[in-house]
Amino acid sequence: MGVEQAPTVKGKQAATGLKQAASKDERKTEAETGHPLKKGADRFEERSKSSDGKSAGTKQKE
Repeated sequence: MGVEQAPTVKGKQAATGLKQAASKDERKTEAETGHPLKKGADRFEERSKSSDGKSAGTKQKE
């Protein structure tokens, strides 16, 4: 859930904290690998393949 959509103040704080932690982790990973992470659909496909070498489309057909 996004920060703007959180129904309570506590939810907004949690969403903000999660977003900040994810950004920090992404920057750390990009620094370790030496290249920026892919975004959007490309990232989805990259993460899907990294788990077992198969694309998401291939997995759905099986």
